[in-house]
Amino acid sequence: MHEATADLIVVGGGAMGLATAWSASRTQRVVLLERFAHGHARGASHGGERIFRFGYTDPIYVRLALDAEELWQRLERDTGRTLLERIGCIDLADESELDTMAEAMAAEGVAVEWCSPEEAASRWPGFRHTAPVLHQPRAGRSRAADALDAFRSEAARRGADLRFEQRVLGIESAEEGVAVSTDEGMVRAPAAVVAAGAWTRDVLPEWLDLPPLTTTREQVAFFRPRHPGPWPSFMDRGPTTFYGLPAPDGMVKVAEHHTGPVTTGDTRTFDIDVEALERVGAYVAERMPGLDPAPIDTKTCLYTSTPTEDFVLDRVGNVVVGAGFSGHGFKFAPAIGSLLAGIAAGDEPPGPPFAIAGRDERRTAGSSGHR
Repeated sequence: MHEATADLIVVGGGAMGLATAWSASRTQRVVLLERFAHGHARGASHGGERIFRFGYTDPIYVRLALDAEELWQRLERDTGRTLLERIGCIDLADESELDTMAEAMAAEGVAVEWCSPEEAASRWPGFRHTAPVLHQPRAGRSRAADALDAFRSEAARRGADLRFEQRVLGIESAEEGVAVSTDEGMVRAPAAVVAAGAWTRDVLPEWLDLPPLTTTREQVAFFRPRHPGPWPSFMDRGPTTFYGLPAPDGMVKVAEHHTGPVTTGDTRTFDIDVEALERVGAYVAERMPGLDPAPIDTKTCLYTSTPTEDFVLDRVGNVVVGAGFSGHGFKFAPAIGSLLAGIAAGDEPPGPPFAIAGRDERRTAGSSGHR
């Protein structure tokens, strides 16, 4: 067993933890602690693709996406890697919701296009369009696995000590900071950022009072295109929300949002949800004639969400918490990493709707906060 010191400890090596280490390592000595191997499939950050979009009804999230866009571009320049692909994103929903979303984006300078069903059918023939479509030309997808590698390589290049397969056993207040115990020793620092996904509550001190965090196991499926597309990312918000986007291997990922069973990080299984898979296949058969409705691959992932689907970005004492991202957080990763690193360094937390205390019960992101 050994003891180490740092300027900042980051607990969690998924997208948010790595983004925090990437941001903080510009000026601080960072130790990152992750229980599993880099890129593991037990949590929420694995896989090759995520939707990148600006389409929210709340301007707070539109602005956060704009901040993330700028930082994704910086990471691309620093690494020479393509991380954002502007394939567009189309939104299908109740027209009043699309109107609110379009207004929120337009107010922040994000270009949008309205397409009639006939125009949408001409531009994206893989879909069956029955109502107007809202298109975000600057949106598209992020290359998720490449993004994790980019955060990791840049943080390491700046000197961050990234410790994978090292389990955190506890976090305690210590003189002028925190002491984090692991299965290999103790790390001390003035502050710690906890971004541990489904394991957030497990590693935090008992005295830290979080809003409820619920973890669910979500089913995704991959379908073979019948023609080359084009295939934008999409969100279809009905009684059940469906989303999808093309994967780097040419398949198209389609899934329901937030319909999976409740689980935990340690008890989750990788079992296929047959009923969810059938519902997704039926949706594809009805709404996406450009895909073969028989899935050729499936995966599961975890969402960990607050009741409002808003994020937690706040500080209690010397512990900074980033939580509740699963389902729609990945696109914001570099901006969230920057925020968490800044809070740990003394910046004022952003406040509602991201505060631990005094959270209202509005569904800030709930109507449009999806993967």
